[in-house]
Amino acid sequence: MIALLRGTLAEKHPNQAIIDVSGVGYEVTIPISTFSKLPDVGAQAVLRIHTHVREDMFALYGFLTPDEKTLFEKLIGVSNIGPGLAIKVLSGMAIEELIAGIRGGEVERLVRIPGVGRKTAERMVLELRDKLPAPAGDQPATATPSLTSIEEDVMSALLNLGCARPAAEAAVRKARAAGSPAEFEPLFRRSLELVR
Repeated sequence: MIALLRGTLAEKHPNQAIIDVSGVGYEVTIPISTFSKLPDVGAQAVLRIHTHVREDMFALYGFLTPDEKTLFEKLIGVSNIGPGLAIKVLSGMAIEELIAGIRGGEVERLVRIPGVGRKTAERMVLELRDKLPAPAGDQPATATPSLTSIEEDVMSALLNLGCARPAAEAAVRKARAAGSPAEFEPLFRRSLELVR
């Protein structure tokens, strides 16, 4: 099992990173929280890895913090939540809010995450409420790329979560006009709220 990758960040997108480890490029699916804290392309990066193996698939899911990986593994243990939905859940809400929402049984808050319906939210609360540890803390955010690049990344992230392009574009414009910080995660979170 691959548990950790350390290498050069060859590419990064809101839902994916490619890590070059001694000439081999590993494609890793990542949540928005990890993407927003990755260094620039060409820099060294370390990702904690969950290796998901099925008959027809071998996939790697990567995280910068132990909290993200732990919560991802707890989420895929919930019935009817696969790795893809677990990544969407982690991308749709900050980890501290997500843990607080699950621990507090806040189903209405959880159903705001794209892809999470009432039954899924209720299962998350029922199966995880007493199993989630308090977050150990995040790593500090790194510098962000230029504004144009950030807006494109936010658009891409919204589209990956299933938002329609016109609604996503309008939400990003409204978020910037409302004075959202020129950093990926705050702009993404605000845009996600506005697209609903």
